[in-house]
Amino acid sequence: MAKHERNTIYIGKNDILNYVLETVMHLNSDQAMAVIKARGNAISMAVDVAEIVRHRYVRDTVLGDVKIGTEVLDSNRGGGRRHVSFIEIHLSRPPGEISAPAPVPAEAPEKPHHHPKP
Repeated sequence: MAKHERNTIYIGKNDILNYVLETVMHLNSDQAMAVIKARGNAISMAVDVAEIVRHRYVRDTVLGDVKIGTEVLDSNRGGGRRHVSFIEIHLSRPPGEISAPAPVPAEAPEKPHHHPKP
């Protein structure tokens, strides 16, 4: 995960909605693809981003390759090495028109209060 590709979203410590919106923008671009990458504790957020995009915003998103593995990094403490898990999630859209976001369900109106007549 060392190099920075054009359609890659690196998951970090920002709010999840930032990553969701960035992923949607990549999917709605002319290349219609995005790669979500994360390491360590951010892996679960990467999965959440992919699922939110697929089920709420761009419903015709196709889940491609999902790669998992371990990278060996130089440790900041003591010069040793540490093993860090990673995930890489490939998403794409079929060619064609850009889909609109899924509608947000409206709240049910309150029922009028009926008082029984005495």
